[in-house]
Amino acid sequence: MSKLHALVILLLISTSTFGQLRMARLFSDHVVLQRQQPIPVWGWTKPGETVKVTLAGQTQQAKADASGEWLVRFAPLEAGGPHTLVVTAKSGSAQATDVLIGEVWLCSGQSNMEWSVKQADHFSAEKKNANFPQIRHFRVEHELALTPQTELTAGDWQVASAQTVGDFTAVGFFFARELYQKLNVPIGLLHSSWGGSQVEGWISKEGMMSNAELRPTVQNLPTNWTAADSLTDLKLRQQLKVPANLTPADEARYLEPGYDFAGWRKADPMGQWEWKDMRGFTGQGYMTRPVTIPDELVAVPTTLALAENDSPNQVYINGKLAWEGAVKGVRKISIPAGTWRAGENRILVKMGGVTDPAWYGLGLRGTADDLYVSAGDQRVSLANNWRILPAFGEKHTYKRFMNNVAVSLYNAMIAPLEPFALRGVLWYQGETNAGRAYQYRQSFPLLITDWRQRFGQNMSFYFVQLSSFGANQSSNQGSNWAELREAQTMTLSLPKTGMAVTTDVGNAKDIHPTNKQDVGHRLALNALKLDFGQNVNYASPMYDKAAFEGGRAIVTFKNADVGLVVKDKYGYLKGFELAGADKVFHYAQAQINGNTVVVSSPNVAKPVAVRYAWADSPEEANLFSTDGLPANSFRTDTWPGVTISAKFE
Repeated sequence: MSKLHALVILLLISTSTFGQLRMARLFSDHVVLQRQQPIPVWGWTKPGETVKVTLAGQTQQAKADASGEWLVRFAPLEAGGPHTLVVTAKSGSAQATDVLIGEVWLCSGQSNMEWSVKQADHFSAEKKNANFPQIRHFRVEHELALTPQTELTAGDWQVASAQTVGDFTAVGFFFARELYQKLNVPIGLLHSSWGGSQVEGWISKEGMMSNAELRPTVQNLPTNWTAADSLTDLKLRQQLKVPANLTPADEARYLEPGYDFAGWRKADPMGQWEWKDMRGFTGQGYMTRPVTIPDELVAVPTTLALAENDSPNQVYINGKLAWEGAVKGVRKISIPAGTWRAGENRILVKMGGVTDPAWYGLGLRGTADDLYVSAGDQRVSLANNWRILPAFGEKHTYKRFMNNVAVSLYNAMIAPLEPFALRGVLWYQGETNAGRAYQYRQSFPLLITDWRQRFGQNMSFYFVQLSSFGANQSSNQGSNWAELREAQTMTLSLPKTGMAVTTDVGNAKDIHPTNKQDVGHRLALNALKLDFGQNVNYASPMYDKAAFEGGRAIVTFKNADVGLVVKDKYGYLKGFELAGADKVFHYAQAQINGNTVVVSSPNVAKPVAVRYAWADSPEEANLFSTDGLPANSFRTDTWPGVTISAKFE
């Protein structure tokens, strides 16, 4: 075959593919379409071509625009099916079979929404209760884009069964299962989430431009990935206070006696560094810490254990090369006698990304117990007090990280879904924004308003409040997670919103609590009440007002008509704190009286503020409604919090 002949065939194939009649990927076999609302259906064909689309006895017609895109809208339909959705034109035809009409919910957010059924509690039992052919799930693949996209690159609708449900969003499936059992109508879950993502990635550029605080970061967004990586590099250098023209010669100064490492980032070196606010940096890096060596270890050989990183490493002790090489598994390096000096020493390790698996990037594998200096029975732990820094002077790149460019998640994973008809949105996100909790008061309501405008629908929006993770601080220490929960609570001022409080089903040691059943149930209560008018108590007890009198705070709650109870075998109400005018909080005694709680403390004679469950992980908080919903955390004061100055950049 001649080169010319091959080129002609290639051009014919390309032209045929470009002009081929098709529906958007969402309109594929097993799709669920929203009942009781106009149903938009769209796709592509040759520019200017007329298409005819039929569904459930209705026929609509449209003409493709100059780009080949067409769109029709069907009149509202009631729940039912299966139907066949068919589009025809002179150039051909396409269809989707087993189409159901029912309830459609967009599930989005970060990892706790992405968490699958197979990762949730009792998966073996849940598989046996997963045969729901009228519940369907469409997972949007992880993609990023610098401009809004019109079509998804992958994805299809899966019918719920023991074989498929393991990959469904757990929160979404448990929500859908309860709705189906109560409503007996098909349920479609359109799942578009990404673990670790920040809210600013999910908002459109137009939405971000409408906010004065967020506008500066999106006015001049990069239009190609080379420019995006350059901007990411600049931001990370500014964040770490690293000069723009840093060279390997400059980095050699890290070995000089007395070099000041105070500006390096304090971090646990275990795990992937890209999740330690390093913006997906890929290349070489440094980790360092001081270590105090007792006199008796100076004159004997020691073992330096440095966990796992199988890239070529260089290990310096007090500025001198002590070892270099690559080792698989936990590295236990032999250090000759006389290498250490009595008292304080400095370890500096230069390393690259993990080789196996290559996707891991910079960081250590294993556990913190694999970091130590030892000789005989004596061991000096190196588990803490590390500082880390990327090697900017060496060749480096950036992964297509979901948080590097604002709006890039929206462009690739939400824009192609518009204007698919929805009943509502389920949202579980906020962990990544906890450090900017005050600004979340603006960014989260902005996302809701933005999506409603982009989809052209005033859909319901139900979200999961942050669960419990981390320390159980007192209010005097402050809590960014508590401030994020406060921002989420404030978002309830928007119409058609609801919140599932989940502090009681969290895990202080794991940011991914596995009890997703209760989370889905509490979201379902919101939908059953607010969308479908069922007589259920759907909302947690919420702070209403407080009166300070007689050395006590009398706190009144909304959503407490069913009554308040203490969930504690001893009957003691916990989690309350009081402060006087000095703004110093003290743990307080509390008692239930109807739909109020009376709070007092012998340490606060004249209280002016009361707080409840104000911690990252308020494990002691045990106030519930009688039907099992945990009371929402709150504070009565407006004193500045720990995140008030943090802004998105």
